[in-house]
Amino acid sequence: MTRRVVAPPPARAGLGRQALRYLPVLGTVLGLGLAIWLVATHDLASVTDAFGRIGIVGLAGIVLMRVAVLSLCGLAWERVLHRLSTTAEAGAFLILRFVRDGINVLLPVASVGGDVVGGRLLTFWGVPGTFAAASILVDMLIQVGTQALFVLIGVALLMQMEGESAASLAAWALRALGVTAIVLTAFFLFQRSPLMRGVERRVAELGRRFLRDQDEAAADSATGDAGVHGALDTVWAPKRWPLLFQGIVLHLLAWMLGAVEIWIALTCMGVEGVGLAEVVIIEALSQAIKSAAFPVPSGLGVQEGGFVLVGGLFGIDPGTAIALSLAKRVPDVVLGLPSLILWQTLEARRATVMAPPRG
Repeated sequence: MTRRVVAPPPARAGLGRQALRYLPVLGTVLGLGLAIWLVATHDLASVTDAFGRIGIVGLAGIVLMRVAVLSLCGLAWERVLHRLSTTAEAGAFLILRFVRDGINVLLPVASVGGDVVGGRLLTFWGVPGTFAAASILVDMLIQVGTQALFVLIGVALLMQMEGESAASLAAWALRALGVTAIVLTAFFLFQRSPLMRGVERRVAELGRRFLRDQDEAAADSATGDAGVHGALDTVWAPKRWPLLFQGIVLHLLAWMLGAVEIWIALTCMGVEGVGLAEVVIIEALSQAIKSAAFPVPSGLGVQEGGFVLVGGLFGIDPGTAIALSLAKRVPDVVLGLPSLILWQTLEARRATVMAPPRG
């Protein structure tokens, strides 16, 4: 008697992967809906009027400030691999930092999509895939850590204010910072833990895939057997802590300069009674709200809602708050579009940007 073999049910392992793939698209739809709702439920004329008062000069100042912010972030990224990579100069990190930001703010990807691409593009300059991946992991940790510190500064200033709304918002921010601290600690310990070796092979293979040719891939494999875990050990070596501290300072300064963008916009709008402490609070808390909704690409809609919520504490009407958020998005487009073009140019001309073979 022949036994009938019943085929097992289809594996559901791919369902989670499919859900993650479409999560940014869903976030984009939800964010766009929120943005439309915010504009529709408030006076569109007031938004247009407030935005118009900023003027070309004010918007140009905001764009230039964003250039300074991203340049500082690029220099901070370079500190991570300083003296470890002789093939990629600071200019490469500056260029790729703009590309990372352009992808994150303009494409329907999660907030780390541009960082993954940036690490891949770094290998075009001859940086081994393991060190490129390690630099992204460390730079992201420093960036999020300094953002948490910046938000803490904003919360400390907010706690000096009176009122139930300010107290409630400060309490929420402190809880969010508590969760962030746990996540950052876990992320750091994971980088330093032997558990990293469980995933390093796949990451190293991914990095070597983008090297110039199979011969170099084999050479990199022979010299980089320690993988990403070994590269992280090298980056985190105690003798390199002064360089990493420089990256921390640069990132923190970049977050501070983000508040200057708000000051420029409010000054051009003619909004009075909002000083340095207030713009730091607005920038810090709006960034915290935006980061909490990281699946939504570029915080679409969420950023606008955050400005309305936080700006209301200082008497900024919703129309002006939405206009302020739109002004902060102008550099996203002005700098992001050329960055996307540059990304595609690098992909198309890969052989010309990569370092020549070592003799």
